Amino acid sequence: MADYPDWLVEPLGGRTSGSALSIADLADARTIGRGGFSLSSPAFQAGGALDPCFTADEEDAVAPPLEWTAPPPGAQELVILVEDMDSTGKDTSCHWLVWGLAGQRGKLLEGEAPPRVGKNAVGNSEWLLPQPPEDDTAHSYVFQIFATDLPMTLMPGASREDVVSAIRGHVTAAAVLVGTYARQEDDAGEWDQEDEFD
Repeated sequence: MADYPDWLVEPLGGRTSGSALSIADLADARTIGRGGFSLSSPAFQAGGALDPCFTADEEDAVAPPLEWTAPPPGAQELVILVEDMDSTGKDTSCHWLVWGLAGQRGKLLEGEAPPRVGKNAVGNSEWLLPQPPEDDTAHSYVFQIFATDLPMTLMPGASREDVVSAIRGHVTAAAVLVGTYARQEDDAGEWDQEDEFD
């Protein structure tokens, strides 16, 4: 469990602690929301629930659509990292790691393949479908976007540690968007999936 810095509490909807988030290490009070930089989704409100079509509870699920405003001038590239704030393991569960996005206003459509994707918590280079334990309350998935002052040279398949190391000290602006999800029961009162991932 990590205590979040004061500047991050409001963007996280009032949460003061949880699993260690990369943004707490990479951003600060000066860079969070700098110049009005923000991240949103047409599929869910900030702090709202993710539709099952973005989770392991539905077949053919895909990553949700995202939209972001223009970062401050000088941004060379944008990086997106999604982590489960309620991970129970030793390491915070990484659900998506994306870079190669132009340093300008933009978006990713629902299920769109990003330019470059790194390894998630299970070692795949794709959107890791949220699948919290069936008896847990809703987990909070933190979508984090970072504007950097240098282009990334990492190849697809890089680890979260590689990406975090590459942008540390180079983040000029950052923003977060929180989506929540709890497991769904079917009409028979049974859980849809057997395997569980944070």
